[in-house]
Formats: sequence, C-alpha cells, structure tokens
Amino acid sequence: MVEKISLREKLSKFDDLWSPKIIADLNGQQVKLAKLSGEFTWHFHETEDELFLVLGGTLRILFRDGELSLNEGELCVIPRGVEHKPVASAEVQVMLFEPASTLNTGNVRDRRTHDRLERI
Repeated sequence: MVEKISLREKLSKFDDLWSPKIIADLNGQQVKLAKLSGEFTWHFHETEDELFLVLGGTLRILFRDGELSLNEGELCVIPRGVEHKPVASAEVQVMLFEPASTLNTGNVRDRRTHDRLERI
C-alpha cells in the first residue's frame, strides 16, 4: 500500500538527539530523520555513501581538510571512506538516505552508536 509521509508529523514524534529514526525503505536504502545538536564523533563509513538533507537549521560538517555548511533545503553526499564530523550549534533537523546496513557512527563504536534504529 502506498502511503503519504508527513515529515513534520514524524519529527514531532521524538526529541532525542543523534538517534536516527527510520521513516521509509527504498531499494535497500533507508530514509531516516534525525535531530542534531552539538558535536558528533569523527567517523567514516567504509562501504556506504551518506546523504544529509537539512530540513531545518544549519549543519556544519567538518573534514580533516576543511568544512562544509548546509542550510535548510541543502544537501550533500559524503562518499564512503571520507572521515567527517557533523556539528550543530543549535538544533538541526536532517533527513538521511543511506543503505540499511549503515551504522550511524560508522567505523567507531561509542555512546552514540545505535545498532537498532526505531521505526516511526
């Protein structure tokens, strides 16, 4: 069955930070929503590219050789193997597109690692 998904409604269902929620599946990919604030962990994804689409706020993504700033309505794809660190000085809402196998902390395991994501 085909259904409509309201991003606003899904975002209203959670407040926890750095904890992606699955909202849809697409050809082995998952569409996820997350709220971010503060600094994340330096990490990379060995076998997966990662797409960040900013829905609200401003997200900085640090790289070892520079940084990228994304505003509402902007996106970037981080290629596999590229070390990065997302930073949000205020709350940012993002949509992520990535393979279902993608671990949110990539090659690192720490307190923010989520092995099983909630589906909302």
